[in-house]
Amino acid sequence: MKRENQSSVSEFLLLGLPIWPEQQAVFFTLFLGMYLITVLGNLLIVLLIRLDSHLHTPMFFFLIHLALTDISLSSVTVPKMLLSMQTQDQSILYAGCVTQMYFFIFFTDLDNFLLTSMAYDRYVAICHPLRYTTIMKEGLCNLLVAVSWILSCTNALSHTLLLAQLSFCADNTIPHFFCDLVALLKLSCSDISLNELVIFTVGQAVITLPLICILISYGHIGVTILKAPSTKGIFKALSTCGSHLSVVSLYYGTIIGLYFLPSSSASSDKDVIASVMYTVITPLLNPFIYSLRNRDIKGALERLFNRATVLSQ
Repeated sequence: MKRENQSSVSEFLLLGLPIWPEQQAVFFTLFLGMYLITVLGNLLIVLLIRLDSHLHTPMFFFLIHLALTDISLSSVTVPKMLLSMQTQDQSILYAGCVTQMYFFIFFTDLDNFLLTSMAYDRYVAICHPLRYTTIMKEGLCNLLVAVSWILSCTNALSHTLLLAQLSFCADNTIPHFFCDLVALLKLSCSDISLNELVIFTVGQAVITLPLICILISYGHIGVTILKAPSTKGIFKALSTCGSHLSVVSLYYGTIIGLYFLPSSSASSDKDVIASVMYTVITPLLNPFIYSLRNRDIKGALERLFNRATVLSQ
């Protein structure tokens, strides 16, 4: 490409959600409400686990990290989207855009790895119950979380450093509500073959390998459940992993629909809507899924309310 067709881009324009201008106020109120519920709901999960000694187990240790990751993932994209709706200012500085992209990839990957760690925890709890306390020690739990952070940081950093090497054309409009990596690459005037290779190899591995590990874990869990001598044992096993399986299905179902199924003619709008699902809807639903489907969380919530009632009298 000729040099005169390139320019130094100092900011990008985020087009936001594919909605009409007269719908902005309604969607602003809707997404503000969902964001506040996401933050407060996940913080409530963290508070319950920290205050209730009955929940000081490996599963809920991972759940604390998942709740904090969900808050962070929503906070990376939603506040900027709400600000743009309110002020009608769609611009975002180049540095801010790259930073947002880094943290979006980081927290998305961290979600993947934490869900995988939780699947392994459920596998040990159901398939090797007598060895659970000896296998899932505090050291192993901390190691799994630390490795999740390191892998997520490495993947996000690799994409960010490669993006920083690219030049951008005069067109700085991103048809999204946040700085999506694929959307940014489409605006580049440089050769993006290396970026695409890293996305195809490392990026796909970050999604598919954790999913394969989760499927293997639940495959073993399924075999163990089928061998259970009584229906009571089956229901008890299902109750311990039902919440996690619901979250995994919701999260990976959306990602598979976005990245693995063929694109339609309105692929840009489809990508935006699918991104809303796993950046806004999934973190919003997680507290409800774990509260409604998990007896330990419901019990902790009841004890917290009872304690608050006694103190208020």
